[in-house]
Amino acid sequence: MTSETTPVSMQREPELAGQTVVLIGGSAGIGLETARRARMEGADVILTGRNPDRLEAAAADVGTQRTAAYDANDPAALPPFTAALALELAPVRVNLIAAGFVDTPLSASLLGDRLTERRNELRTKLPIGRVVGPADVAALAVHIMSNTALTGATYDVNGGQQFVF
Repeated sequence: MTSETTPVSMQREPELAGQTVVLIGGSAGIGLETARRARMEGADVILTGRNPDRLEAAAADVGTQRTAAYDANDPAALPPFTAALALELAPVRVNLIAAGFVDTPLSASLLGDRLTERRNELRTKLPIGRVVGPADVAALAVHIMSNTALTGATYDVNGGQQFVF
């Protein structure tokens, strides 16, 4: 008696295959990391950002051909805008990630010589015991993109900052 085994494929289908994702603020930091992850998951990515030169460089890095210069700089107008946009564009889904401090080059440039102090403060105060990085935000973003039941919501990713500051 012989038994044959059928090889089992351990590869999974990309979670975002066939989807188009628009990333506002996708030319650096969190947005760029999210774009990379979304592309790895099979999405067609459209990047937006304020700086056209940085946007072009990010598009080349990610491997996308579509970009648009856009400035979304009013944090108080964003959650209501997101909810309204989700209703207007349905069935296209629209969600917002509201990140707290994230350890990015932008944070470093804004804080300058206070960066190390801020990192240490967050490591000791945040419930997660560490600083949030771009990969943390990108992981949430890809989850939101792949879960087709989510729309019109704002998601905080800040390591529990709202509880201690």
